[in-house]
Amino acid sequence: MRRPLLQVFVYIACTHAAVLWAESLEIDVVDETGENVPCRVHLKDDAGSAQKARGLPFWHDHFVCPGHAELELKPGRYDYVIERGPEYRRAAGAVELSEGKPKTLSVTLKRIAHLASRGWWSGELHVHRAVDEVPLHLRAEDLHIAPVITWWNGLNLWQDRPLPKNTLVKVDADRYYDVMAGEDEREGGALLYFGLKQPLPLTGREADFSEHPSPMRFVEMARSHDGILIDIEKPFWWDTPVWLASGQINSIGLANNHMCRSRMVEDEAWGKPRDVQRLPSPRGNGYWTQELYYHVLSCGLRVPPSAGSASGVLPNPVGYNRAYVYTGSDLSYDAWWQGLQAGRSFVTNGPLLLCRANDRLPGFVFQADETLQVDLNIELISRDHVPALEVIRDGRTEQTIAADGSERTSITTKLTFTQSGWFLIRAVAEDPGTFRFASTAPWYVEIGGRKTRISRRSAQFFLDWLDERAARVPRKLKNPVKLREVLRHHDDARRFWQDVMNRATAE
Repeated sequence: MRRPLLQVFVYIACTHAAVLWAESLEIDVVDETGENVPCRVHLKDDAGSAQKARGLPFWHDHFVCPGHAELELKPGRYDYVIERGPEYRRAAGAVELSEGKPKTLSVTLKRIAHLASRGWWSGELHVHRAVDEVPLHLRAEDLHIAPVITWWNGLNLWQDRPLPKNTLVKVDADRYYDVMAGEDEREGGALLYFGLKQPLPLTGREADFSEHPSPMRFVEMARSHDGILIDIEKPFWWDTPVWLASGQINSIGLANNHMCRSRMVEDEAWGKPRDVQRLPSPRGNGYWTQELYYHVLSCGLRVPPSAGSASGVLPNPVGYNRAYVYTGSDLSYDAWWQGLQAGRSFVTNGPLLLCRANDRLPGFVFQADETLQVDLNIELISRDHVPALEVIRDGRTEQTIAADGSERTSITTKLTFTQSGWFLIRAVAEDPGTFRFASTAPWYVEIGGRKTRISRRSAQFFLDWLDERAARVPRKLKNPVKLREVLRHHDDARRFWQDVMNRATAE
């Protein structure tokens, strides 16, 4: 098809103008040794539009690079923020491009912490990015562990290709990713699966967000294999009481993907909604997540916290929400997961919390006959302003300790226990737009013959939640046979939570 002469002329003129307008910007990022360091770049023009670098992974408002990037941009002002995980200071500023004048932006990223050298290794559980991009994401975010979701409801990367003989990939000396993580997201919420060698059959009629089959069918299917780990992706999913009651859950997402780098996902999606008057947006969802987790612990369940960002689905970078796990000087993929399950960890999307209680790491179980004195040593390292640290004990704030506002703060304090319970340390940054925080996993205290403290109020909370959830199932599931099949798991859960209530030791 021939174009009219005028159209061709206009096309050539516009193309030529576009070339004339494009100016070269080189971005060169080094660390304190002067070597190029992989990083994440947020580069926006004066209209707020995120810029892409050709050939480099881009998502939402940023791209990652190996320490060097080249862009062709129109003349004008560009604002930038360059980051490399929470252990480095941010670099932020603006660069002006003039016509006919290529420019190089040179940036040095400086460390504020080196947690791996102290035995703490970072990882996250919820990555939806292309598998071939993951090595660069690990390096750019200074992340060490990242299983990649390659199968999901109705989506299976392996459907038309052979399954890998070895699903675990090692990057450099101390970074790992697994290519066989999966997600089952249904009407009752989302479960994440790790350690399987092939996907679960979440296809066909089972691929939508319906009520049937119950997610417990796939939990049972997965548990027929050894070494499987199952994570409740967020605490407020409707089926959380059923999943917890099954005894098949390994962790729960305390730092989850509703907490985004520049904003919050402010509702609970298809989960148990919070009271928005008591917990208003934008940060109410973050506090609601904490409250629900505290109810879990106050029922005597020792489920460690986890973290995930859902980069590739929600607007987070890989590793924005992450867990730091203590394994000592040596890291292996299995050791990291073992440490996570043991609760030798803290979760964060900003502040870094290195805490010991009587020189013991989180996850430790203290035992005493009558009274226990606990000396807490808290080290906070943060780029963001944290006004105070909180000691959470049995679901309530036991102590609020003012921080001095510096990048690094050390605090000591004491706790006294005369009855069984649990405690953890929390730091919430002063960011009005999102819930930026860190929390240790809990320590547990056993006094005398009663090994756990069980709150009657928390047990009743889950019983009421279960009733509310069971009443919702028939709204979408009309088939009586299928309905009975699904509600059987709810009946099992009711018996579990009633037993927890019967064993309550405290209000």
